[in-house]
Amino acid sequence: MRGMQLNKTACRGLRASSQAAASRHALASRTLTTAVLCSQRQSRSATIPACTTSLQLRHASSSSSSSSSAPLGKTPLHDLHLSHGGKMVPFGGFSMPVQYTSKSIKDSHNFTRTHASIFDVSHMVQRLFIGPGAASFLQLLTPSDLSSLPVHKSTLSTLLSPSGSGGIVDDTIITRLPDRSGGAPVFYVVTNAGCREKDDKYFEEELAKWTGDKVEQEQLSAHALIALQGPDSARILEAALSPHHPKPDLTQLYFGSSLYARLSAAREPVLISRGGYTGEDGFEISIPDSPRAVTESLLEIGGKDIDLAGLGARDSLRLEAGMCLYGHDLDETTTPVEAGLSWIIPKSRRGKDAGYYGAEVISQQLVPKTKGGKGVDRRRVGLVVEGAPAREGAEIVSAEGEKIGTVTSGCPSPTLGKNIAMGYVADGFHKAGTEVDVVVRGKKRKAVVSKMPFVPSQYHKGAA
Repeated sequence: MRGMQLNKTACRGLRASSQAAASRHALASRTLTTAVLCSQRQSRSATIPACTTSLQLRHASSSSSSSSSAPLGKTPLHDLHLSHGGKMVPFGGFSMPVQYTSKSIKDSHNFTRTHASIFDVSHMVQRLFIGPGAASFLQLLTPSDLSSLPVHKSTLSTLLSPSGSGGIVDDTIITRLPDRSGGAPVFYVVTNAGCREKDDKYFEEELAKWTGDKVEQEQLSAHALIALQGPDSARILEAALSPHHPKPDLTQLYFGSSLYARLSAAREPVLISRGGYTGEDGFEISIPDSPRAVTESLLEIGGKDIDLAGLGARDSLRLEAGMCLYGHDLDETTTPVEAGLSWIIPKSRRGKDAGYYGAEVISQQLVPKTKGGKGVDRRRVGLVVEGAPAREGAEIVSAEGEKIGTVTSGCPSPTLGKNIAMGYVADGFHKAGTEVDVVVRGKKRKAVVSKMPFVPSQYHKGAA
């Protein structure tokens, strides 16, 4: 939207809990270029990234779905952000808070790891696909096995190019919801804000071509979406549940699962999904009404243990968690196998005749060259970089000075106190512990290929 980019550790928990493979998109969403956490300087009111201005311009120009002349959209929580000192920037066609005056991005990041933060992710696109043909339709567009996905379980997936290249149009989280009256299946699909116009066109064109059983699309444009993330999130959400309705047992709601529940501050039931884009335990809550009241209620309940957080902290958290950001770590020239997302493709959909766009290409890539398959020529990896942080576009070179790849995301890690990055390297250089160099500002910096996530995930997965 996820949201919604993820890693193998995330996969194991979500795959176990959802009986299908499921790394924001964790719902998601997916947020901001990692230039946010560049060297910081103090202002009178807060610590503000020195490169915030370039970040805004860079993102605004790189967002393919947003016209530079179009007015920025406002989420239902826009006024709340302003009242809490939100520093607003253009993102995905919306005015979004990159941080708040009460905390620096680094402090907000660390606070999320130790307490709880609320992120407004209402800019992401929430859709329903309804009808007897919904599963088959979505299985044409994605490599997921949705026909066997249980109700209220989720899977990370990728929308694939109709060209058959295997390229990723967007990443998404897909959740099976209870059937509508009459037995019509319902799938809840969250996609990225920066891909809104592209995805709208993609779905419209694919629905127009569809000749299978009936399927309808419904966009939940009036619904807000917030992410409550951090170790205190479950306790706070538990206290926000309405005492006048049956309360769900949140200890039994595992990562990759969802449910409908009543909150004291909302008139209608909300959809609560356990997951997120930070690597911490948490929830994403789709709110059909009263989103400001719900958010203020959570802030009041949590007191000193909760705060609002912006795109800056969300981006550094997702990178520590090894999660992809579409348009940077994923794009239409990249396949799920190259991106290290092979785990989202279940065994039932690994053949060249699996029936989804790009199945022939992807199925051949799934078999490594060492086993007689085509494999891939490049792979997504994590990097720990010495010296200055490596930013998107930095070259990765071998010990012999040969260019072997490119950094796609990078920032200082507040949790580790090291510079971390994500990027693509030539096959053969992808194993953890491989030493490479990254060219930062014209100088070679030592780097080591690292397993992801960089920071261990804290998902609530129940008994192993």
